[in-house]
Amino acid sequence: MNPYEKKRRWKFFLLIFAILIGIASVFYTDSFVKKMEREEANQFQLWVKITERSMLLMDNENLSSIIETVRQNTKMPVILVNKDDVIVSSTGLDSTKTMYSGNDKLVYDSLYFVKQLRQMQVQHKPAAMNIFGDEFKAYYKDSFILTQLRYFPYIQMGVIFLFLLTAYAAFSSARRDEQDHVWVGLAKETAHQLGTPISSLMAWVELMKSKFDAEDDPLIAEMENDIKRLEIITDRFSKIGSKPILDDHVVYIVISDFIRYFKVRTSDKVKFSITGDEQVRAMLNVPLFDWVIENLLKNAANAIENEGSISVNIIENLAKEQVFIDVSDTGKGIPRSKFDAVFQPGYTTRKRGWGLGLSLTKRIVENYHSGEIFVKDSELGKGTTFRIILKSSLTYEPTTA
Repeated sequence: MNPYEKKRRWKFFLLIFAILIGIASVFYTDSFVKKMEREEANQFQLWVKITERSMLLMDNENLSSIIETVRQNTKMPVILVNKDDVIVSSTGLDSTKTMYSGNDKLVYDSLYFVKQLRQMQVQHKPAAMNIFGDEFKAYYKDSFILTQLRYFPYIQMGVIFLFLLTAYAAFSSARRDEQDHVWVGLAKETAHQLGTPISSLMAWVELMKSKFDAEDDPLIAEMENDIKRLEIITDRFSKIGSKPILDDHVVYIVISDFIRYFKVRTSDKVKFSITGDEQVRAMLNVPLFDWVIENLLKNAANAIENEGSISVNIIENLAKEQVFIDVSDTGKGIPRSKFDAVFQPGYTTRKRGWGLGLSLTKRIVENYHSGEIFVKDSELGKGTTFRIILKSSLTYEPTTA
């Protein structure tokens, strides 16, 4: 299993763990809420019985005062209505702002009480009461604490989610910064280490040319080409972490020059071609951009198991003032679900691969050339097309890498 798959599995396990914590919290709180509901229902029934018994002990004239006394000593939100559904009493509500007395009777006619009554009618069934032969109905609603508890698990899950999201963003940012520092340090150290053997190889080639009179030997010429290639690679590594210098280049010439070098070092069964607009220009750092093309061509060549072809097509989009570079192969293809994953560090389908080529390619295109790269199309068993999008020379605006 490659490192990218391991990292994704850990993320999946952490997500599942967080979901399980949230579900457990919801179930626990729900059981607690149901218990409180039963207790409040019992308290309501007790209030109804106490109210009825209290009324039997008093004269009719004292009905209002007794109801008020009970109301003041009960915190449960309750509304008492007569047979015509007219509110005659309440308890546990803010009566000071809406209740007033007229003709020695308490009157409840505000929108506040009407709204509270509607909530109670929706939440619970009323309890029938008989006081001095008159029929009444008592309604109640959930207490403020019970209402808060209903929403608590969802608030808790939201807080947990925000915490996990913040922590993930912070750790991911720190990890990326650390990876960038390690990568830059490794790249510059590699460039430094390559300098000495390259200088020695150049000296040995010159010695061979003078000693064996091999000035025109094709093998010596190829050795010199490879030494130049090593110098370019060293230059690439030395530029990592620094803002590269971009120059105006003809895209067709840059790519065709590299293909000419690359194809003689690849199997004869792989055919190369380049088509499209030969005059399109873009701002490029050639050593770094060659690295992009090299990684894409190597990827394409490795995807071709027997015979096949690799083609590069250059298109100018005049409307958007962009340059499209499509690199296509007739290899084994990429599953659609892996279109984004192929650019992740560590992702590879090869047993000996490090999974860094396409990750570096994406970094060079996006960070150093202000462009885009993505899998334009792929079909298993038929091939893949990668697309690079660059700004044309006239519209290019440099950005900090």
